[in-house]
Amino acid sequence: MRNDQESPEVNEEEELYEHYSFTANKGQKPLRADKFLSNFIENSSRSKIQKAADAGNIFVNGEKVKSNHKVKPNDEVKVVLAFPPRTNEILAEDIPLDIVYEDDQVVVVNKPSGMVVHPGHGNYSGTLVNALKYHFDNLPNLNAELDRPGLVHRIDKDTSGLLVVAKTEFAMNHLAKQFFDRSTQRLYQAVVWGDVEEDQGRIEGNIARHVSNRLQMAVFPDGSQGKHAVTHYKVLERLGYVSVVECKLETGRTHQIRVHMKHIGHTLFNDERYGGDKILKGTSFTKYKQFVDNCFAICPRQALHAKTLGFEHPTTGEMMHFECPIPDDITALLEKWRVYANATREE
Repeated sequence: MRNDQESPEVNEEEELYEHYSFTANKGQKPLRADKFLSNFIENSSRSKIQKAADAGNIFVNGEKVKSNHKVKPNDEVKVVLAFPPRTNEILAEDIPLDIVYEDDQVVVVNKPSGMVVHPGHGNYSGTLVNALKYHFDNLPNLNAELDRPGLVHRIDKDTSGLLVVAKTEFAMNHLAKQFFDRSTQRLYQAVVWGDVEEDQGRIEGNIARHVSNRLQMAVFPDGSQGKHAVTHYKVLERLGYVSVVECKLETGRTHQIRVHMKHIGHTLFNDERYGGDKILKGTSFTKYKQFVDNCFAICPRQALHAKTLGFEHPTTGEMMHFECPIPDDITALLEKWRVYANATREE
């Protein structure tokens, strides 16, 4: 599929629009234009897309269309969406940071779940970048066109855990090369649905955008699409209908752990985007459903934590190693599952 999204661009005269362009997959079934676009544009409601159509701002193959126009294979679909005027400048915000380590070259932070790493469509404040701008002066940028000071890698909004931030141009280039060369050490801990069959294993398969859902990634083991990705996993604890696993990243693709674990049949617990917010393993008993609903409430996000981070210090050459504890929501979730698993074994 070629659902290729152009980078949003701002109308220089009015700064009132963001532009998106997609090319439908050659196997695309006829689908309403508003539904097609709502599948691919994050944080944009179907009603907002319909308003864009009413204003004549949806185009298929260069022609204006209505919301109910059916998108067909290989159609080029473009939309212009209005959004409130905003400044291009990313503002510094006094947001507390959990700083694990800091020197004159690097900062290691423990990002809480719910915090977006850098501003983007629908998230222009409250991000890690807004906080970094407040707490640190003159952080370098890896890409002059993107205002993401200090960042050389990222983790998802609802994933908690460790990130390293570069404080100097030298540190940024040095760290960027380490991530490119895959010489960094990153261990994640996750709770996944199901009893993972093997105690440990290796998941390999290219990752690219899902063929029908732009907001998801998918695995293409035949290598026909996407980028090479490898995840190593080890089971730490078996709790009946869920397992606790440790994941080691050999590569760093978007949603890598989330999509790789789903690919082998073990979606992350309460991962809404990949279907983990539904009961995927267990019984049909009402009490079990209530128990799982309580677990979802305790940990209202995908149960994934970037626990360990290792890298070579840019100037000293020393191998730095950091570890942060499992956050309270995942800890409480595990305790609840342990009680349930023990009670089930005793029955």
